[in-house]
Amino acid sequence: MFALAAGVFAMPVAAQAGVVVKSSGPSSGTYPVGRQVGDTATITLRAGDRITVLTDEGTRVMQGPGTFRVGEGATRTQARFSNLTRTRAARRVRTGAVRGADIGPTRNPNLWYVNVAAPGNVCLLDLDAVRLWRPEAETAQTYSIVDQANDTAVEVPFVETEAVRALDPEGIAIRESAEYTIRGPIMEGESGERPDVSVRFVTLDPENDYTSPAMLAATLHENGCSTQLELLADTLEDSTE
Repeated sequence: MFALAAGVFAMPVAAQAGVVVKSSGPSSGTYPVGRQVGDTATITLRAGDRITVLTDEGTRVMQGPGTFRVGEGATRTQARFSNLTRTRAARRVRTGAVRGADIGPTRNPNLWYVNVAAPGNVCLLDLDAVRLWRPEAETAQTYSIVDQANDTAVEVPFVETEAVRALDPEGIAIRESAEYTIRGPIMEGESGERPDVSVRFVTLDPENDYTSPAMLAATLHENGCSTQLELLADTLEDSTE
């Protein structure tokens, strides 16, 4: 088990607090994803433990066995965080396409792009500027977005090498907390039903400051936006290696 120092217990997300974004090993039950820890907290990890914490100072990856102070040795990841969470490009246009390289990226390049292959809650800042991202962009594909409440649907065509496409808000209304189905395409020459992904959109409070990685991580966790939290964790953890 962890050796807990004073001040380690859960606290509101604020300055001098970090958030666990990845946790594995024997002690993962004590420090699950979403747990808040003080920057000055000291924890002892067992063999096989690996924990990633986002703090105000940066990203801290701790791997057992050993004893660590959470806030010491954090890697500055602000530049990568800023790139991942940039919003200007997502709000610049309402419809249209963004081409990638010869093939689409294997990891979503923007936290606010909706991953068409990932089910669950999706946290967004603006429901009128929804942009869809597909993991594979080698071929042209057409996806469908279906409103489960009234069966309204709109097609979203991607041309070859296109990884990101903006959803036309006039084609289908994206409503807070409503359930939608993203229906994937069948590749040419294949047979069978299209794979369906069910998503629910959550609008984040625009009054909050999401420039803090710890604050954003806690918000994503509280709203059940686990795919985005995992993307945030993976991207910032890469900066520490």
